[in-house]
Amino acid sequence: MALYEYSAFDAQGRKQRGVIEALSQNAASRKLRGQGLFPTKLATARSSGGSSQRTFFRQVSAIQLGVATRQLATMLTAGLPLDEALEMVAGQQTKGSLGSVFTRVRDDILQGSALHSALQAHPKIFQPLYTNMVQVGEASGTLDKVLLQLAEFTDEQARFNSQFKAALTYPLLMFLVGSGVLLFLMTFVVPKITRMLEDMEQTLPLPTLLLMSFSHFLAAYWWLILIVVVALAWSARRFSLTARGRFWFDQKKFSLPLIGPLALNISTARFAKTTATLLHSGVPLLTALEIVQNLLGNSYLMQALEVVREKVTEGAGLSEPLFETAVFPAMLPQMAAVGERSGELEEMLFKVAEIYEHQVQTRMTGLMALLEPLMILLMGSIVGFIVLAILLPIFQASQGMG
Repeated sequence: MALYEYSAFDAQGRKQRGVIEALSQNAASRKLRGQGLFPTKLATARSSGGSSQRTFFRQVSAIQLGVATRQLATMLTAGLPLDEALEMVAGQQTKGSLGSVFTRVRDDILQGSALHSALQAHPKIFQPLYTNMVQVGEASGTLDKVLLQLAEFTDEQARFNSQFKAALTYPLLMFLVGSGVLLFLMTFVVPKITRMLEDMEQTLPLPTLLLMSFSHFLAAYWWLILIVVVALAWSARRFSLTARGRFWFDQKKFSLPLIGPLALNISTARFAKTTATLLHSGVPLLTALEIVQNLLGNSYLMQALEVVREKVTEGAGLSEPLFETAVFPAMLPQMAAVGERSGELEEMLFKVAEIYEHQVQTRMTGLMALLEPLMILLMGSIVGFIVLAILLPIFQASQGMG
């Protein structure tokens, strides 16, 4: 059997795209016509033998997945059968591989698979959070409502990540441009000027001597600096790939000034929002903790949550183990304790997520407002020192001539 990617028109003249499995290209064409589709393009996608066919599809953006999930929830709410809803959603995906993925999911459902099982065949696109919530929705008969929750959750996460990346873009761009300008000055401009100053045969001021020494050092040992930087980066990369190194980096990340508390608040908000979403959809607490543990992407937090999960398995609530691990901010276990006493744990976790998301946005705004003038001041000071070191001997020479 092989996978064939196709473009076709249905009986109403609408364009359809997707992937179909067949023994040959002719068999795939006949199979499409049997489904009422008239192919205009049919090409081999990838050989499929067991699980290899599942790796054909690439990961899609969270925004695209959120939009498609919302479309699917809307169609199910309107009363469309699941296979027809999946076919319509697949036809509306004009970019990337998501349309082909939904087509494949629809084919698996028509062959008797449950939706969550068909989604689990594409783990790079549908994470355990997604598939577990879909499974709960299928079991409870509230699939449309669960999909709508998933769409809102995915949209919020994508929007939050987009804001975070956008806030870092300007300072990073300023740093790269400023570093490039300084490198150009120190390697091309300053050496030519310093040679001219040396030819003047006069006593040079201290700033000029410092600048010349640094310029000579860069010119003579730039290769050594490059080797040291590459070696340090390579060593850090190799160390981070080990379990011990990854744990060390993940732990130290939260100890960095300014950035550390921000990173911890982001992880706390993600943990609270994801856990609350799973609990609200009917996923058991132990399953929810296991899913969230794998989604955080931080080995230090994953180890702490493993301890929490073990104690919950032994009969403890969520708040007590969170207090004992002392990894997350104190507000999280405190609010969890209030939620456990009142029977509204997921609501309290939603509030915790909202609080920390607001704190992250506030701190991010304040940090960017502080970082931008600091970087401008730093770059201006360095450039000003270079200009001063160059102009001082020129002024001295002009005064001597006068």
